[in-house]
Amino acid sequence: MIQHLVKIRLSRTDSLISSTSKVLLYIRGQATTAPVQPSHINATAFHTKMAESLTKRRRLEIDSGDNDDALGAEETGRTTPSLSRPISPPSVKRVRTRARIASPFRLTSIRDLSGDENNGAISLNDLIGDPLIAELWDFNYLHDIDFLMNHLDEDTRALTKVHVIHGFWKREDQNRLILLEQAKEYGNVTLHTAYMPEMFGTHHTKMLILFRHDDTAQVIIHTANMIAKDWTNMTNGAWISPLLPKLQSSPEVPEPHGTVGSGSRFKFDLLSYLRAYNKVRNVCKPLVEDLAKYDFSAVRGALVASVPGKHDVDQEPEATRWGWLGLKEALKSVPVQAGPSDIVVQISSIATLGANDTWLQRALFDSLSASRLLPLQSPASARTGLPRPNFKVIFPTTDEIRRSLDGYASGGSIHTKIQSAAQTKQLQYLRPLFHHWANDSANGISGSTSTSASPSTSKGGDPSPKDAGRKRAAPHIKTYIRYGEKSIDWALLTSANISKQAWGEATNKAGEVRIASWEVGVLVWPELLADDPEAKMVGTFKTDEPQKEEEGVDDDGTSPVVGLRIPYNLPLQKYGDSEVPWVATMSYTQPDWMGRLWQGY
Repeated sequence: MIQHLVKIRLSRTDSLISSTSKVLLYIRGQATTAPVQPSHINATAFHTKMAESLTKRRRLEIDSGDNDDALGAEETGRTTPSLSRPISPPSVKRVRTRARIASPFRLTSIRDLSGDENNGAISLNDLIGDPLIAELWDFNYLHDIDFLMNHLDEDTRALTKVHVIHGFWKREDQNRLILLEQAKEYGNVTLHTAYMPEMFGTHHTKMLILFRHDDTAQVIIHTANMIAKDWTNMTNGAWISPLLPKLQSSPEVPEPHGTVGSGSRFKFDLLSYLRAYNKVRNVCKPLVEDLAKYDFSAVRGALVASVPGKHDVDQEPEATRWGWLGLKEALKSVPVQAGPSDIVVQISSIATLGANDTWLQRALFDSLSASRLLPLQSPASARTGLPRPNFKVIFPTTDEIRRSLDGYASGGSIHTKIQSAAQTKQLQYLRPLFHHWANDSANGISGSTSTSASPSTSKGGDPSPKDAGRKRAAPHIKTYIRYGEKSIDWALLTSANISKQAWGEATNKAGEVRIASWEVGVLVWPELLADDPEAKMVGTFKTDEPQKEEEGVDDDGTSPVVGLRIPYNLPLQKYGDSEVPWVATMSYTQPDWMGRLWQGY
């Protein structure tokens, strides 16, 4: 019986060999049906080899999930499947890659630095040199109209409608007279004087609004005056909106305000800001009407602005709030990490704040400490679960100005005072907060903190030097950044320095906040930019793109990472005991690196 079964198996194998040989001969172009015998091996060995192949074939079919063919021919009673039947490849497990999002803030290019240090940086020509620009609105404190016009496309600059908004309202103001003289040279330039209700306020906003021939618009919020000095060797930054397409039809009813950070809310707040210019006379009415026709849905950012005047603390919830009230309201929508944190305030000017730190702590720092409550968290538990952030203030020392690219000349745009008795008291409470800009001082003191993502430490708490490529380009940029325990919670780029004029006084007895100056900034955070609650934001240096070695976040390796271009070197250094901030009104007899002295003013 066993021998009979063996003969049957051999017979089937012979038949298979014969069929296979015929196929091979046909493929080779031989017109014959004669079987090719395996003459180089004996028949028994050949049959054994073919049987092993059939067994392997069955095993592959079982592994591929083809259960109907998994049984042997004897068990199923069917003929052996053809060897030409395709075998499904093993499934490939998809690996989710981490999304990396470039920094929402850009640095401006520096003329006297190398290409490596200017990687990703933008020039004024990059922003306004496109020949498709049909109309430009320039909001700023200082203007040089010749400088502005020279950066428009040379073939179309005479055709571009240019509007310059300034705050020099006094008829005898020298800045106003210069602007009037310059504007006479250009038939397409219109000057607009901003509404200035406060005697000591300034039109400090730095913003460009562009309308293009391709029916798109763009908003650029930046930190540079519209003068050559600020766009040459001073560190500045810019937030650039996407190109905003024109709406198919003008909205017949007001658009929904949307949530803080959304494009619709940004549009609502920006139009509210622009309407404030029209309180006394028509300054921005045509701009408001035109800009309302564009779609802001692609914008991700919260507008944080200041409008001069007295503002009711208890105004309608849907109304745009200004100054520190608006900052606080926006930050209530931003999630932050639990645990210790540092808020780094990096500015180019510090006004007179008072003999004590009440305004600084209760108005500005309390507002900067606000955040969104976590789910199922009461306000009381939030206060106990989130300790107050540590505050650090970056302001350059005299030595850092002396060694900057433009030497003492760069200090003309950087202001604070320490001469009077009240200013001396102010210096006393600011000194513990002061940190260097370049962070390479021989007298500086290395900071210490328990925050892994702190500007004073690297992950794990050890100092890890990071070169931003701007330590010799004196700062005119203004940034406010919250560093959480493992990553950055949020960042604000703004024209606003540390001053009551910019952010507003403390609330008075009538429940009002008094603001003196015009300011504009943009607040961003990782969840907003990545549309993912698991997203993280990390600092980037000499690049806008987050790098793998800079991620430093503990997660599953797939959550998005947003880069944030940091303008200053890390880790931060505190001022040494003998170090003081740069004061432009003082004279300095020690020469700068170019051999020049500073007489003050």
